Amino acid sequence: MIPVCTLAELPPGESVRILAPRPVAVFNADGELYAIDDTCSHQDAALSDGWLEGCLIECPLHAAMFDLRTGMPTGPPARRPVRTYPVVLVGDMIHVDTSVREPVA
Repeated sequence: MIPVCTLAELPPGESVRILAPRPVAVFNADGELYAIDDTCSHQDAALSDGWLEGCLIECPLHAAMFDLRTGMPTGPPARRPVRTYPVVLVGDMIHVDTSVREPVA
């Protein structure tokens, strides 16, 4: 597992990018923590730089949106999902388990 930051360092509505074998974005969506691949499947843009709306992240490049719970795009221009990763809270420290990932369809 990769340590990310403390819960206090990631307030609701914010995200952080971590460097893993592939970059991962961790989001605090109204108190729920999610981790997904940080690269949009449509084009090479960091989703951590996007706009968070509930459990959806909007890519800053072409407005593709992804569901943080599943990694699935909500519609064009993205057609392929991004991987999701388990987030584990140990005390007040956020960790991401990049060894377990949901397959991309």
